[in-house]
Amino acid sequence: MKIVELDLTGCKYLAEIHERIRVAFDFPEWYGKNWSAFWDLLWSECDADKVIIKGENSLSGEFDNSLSKMHEILERNKKERANSDYPFDYEIVD
Repeated sequence: MKIVELDLTGCKYLAEIHERIRVAFDFPEWYGKNWSAFWDLLWSECDADKVIIKGENSLSGEFDNSLSKMHEILERNKKERANSDYPFDYEIVD
């Protein structure tokens, strides 16, 4: 089982969140650092079985919409892969 650990602890900017995503998921340097790019690479390039997200509670409320979008994308990926040979899940821990 391949697990990706995404630690968002202390992020101050949306660009920093996307850079941590890029590094955690081992996305290429050309990752677009936006939610469309996240979906595209999550769907096409990510071979993780599970993502564990840490540090969300350390973020400012200004990131609530961005975190909701990230969760929506992760949930979509989970549903898309539910009946495949490569199921996917994610967990938010703090």
